[in-house]
Amino acid sequence: MPRLTVLIASYLEPEHVERIRAVDPVLDVAYEPDLLPRPRYAADHFGALLERAPERERRWRTLLAAAEVLFDFDYTHTADLPDLAPRVRWIQATSAGIGQFVERHRYAARMPSAVFTTASGVHARPLAEFCALAMLAVSRKLFVTLEAQQGRRWERFAGTDLLGRTVLIYGHGRIGREVARVARAFGMRAIGVKRSIEGASAEALGVDEIHAASALPELLPRADFLVLSAPHTPETDGAIGPRELERLKPGCFLINISRGALVDEPALVAALGSGRLAGAALDVFREEPLPSGSPLWSLPNVLVSPHSASTSDRENGLITDLFCSNLRRFLKGEPLENVLDVARLY
Repeated sequence: MPRLTVLIASYLEPEHVERIRAVDPVLDVAYEPDLLPRPRYAADHFGALLERAPERERRWRTLLAAAEVLFDFDYTHTADLPDLAPRVRWIQATSAGIGQFVERHRYAARMPSAVFTTASGVHARPLAEFCALAMLAVSRKLFVTLEAQQGRRWERFAGTDLLGRTVLIYGHGRIGREVARVARAFGMRAIGVKRSIEGASAEALGVDEIHAASALPELLPRADFLVLSAPHTPETDGAIGPRELERLKPGCFLINISRGALVDEPALVAALGSGRLAGAALDVFREEPLPSGSPLWSLPNVLVSPHSASTSDRENGLITDLFCSNLRRFLKGEPLENVLDVARLY
């Protein structure tokens, strides 16, 4: 069997690199962490800003030119990656939501021989736990508790329970299913919304009900919690605007763990400020980092998370599991897991 050159393009712990090398003797795995952006925290795939010295840049370009498989995109060369890595046949991403990124850089057209695979499923558990955190925070009045603690005020109050409450999950893929599993563990009713429900059953998807996206307007008034976990596509862009927010029942709580582009932020700010929404837990925003002047920073009923709800210190191990599995498939000529549909963008 001919050799296969694999280039690891973002920081990975040495033990995971060795796991990749052990997949098959035909692999030539290139990993030079000194040429990569330094991670700022566990599982940071973008890293600190990097400017390579000329000789290091030449070395990196030589590695790119030889690579047939990339572990992660090269975020130091997003614009000219197709030109610098002409032999690449497959890129394994470390993120699930790469559709807009691939579309923006026209990689599908500029790298017609390459297939792109996502990290779908890797981040489902931490994102579901973030949703649980948010739902418990509002039901047990965490915001009220913290405000009283900061003011050294002893004022008893009554929270509420999650039992019997309804969570509406817009985007019922792997993340949505994990959110539903966690919610139902609290005794909540889970309603899933998918782009297409042909051949789908609520039981198989772990929800009490499953509906097509076209039913969203009729479902919104039933939600105590609205969780957004759909990919960013032309169909989902701005899916939650003034009309949708108006249809939510007073006191509903919104959780966004997908992409900020799904929500009309000015309309959301208005709904939060008026008290119509009980609050929001937001991990993603239309502009990131969230500008310091955004009113979302100062609203007392909003939890602002810096696009970190999905990140876990165990993440790289799970991504390596997926990559190694896909490497074996690639070497055997078998279909890969998590192939990006470049038309649907997920």
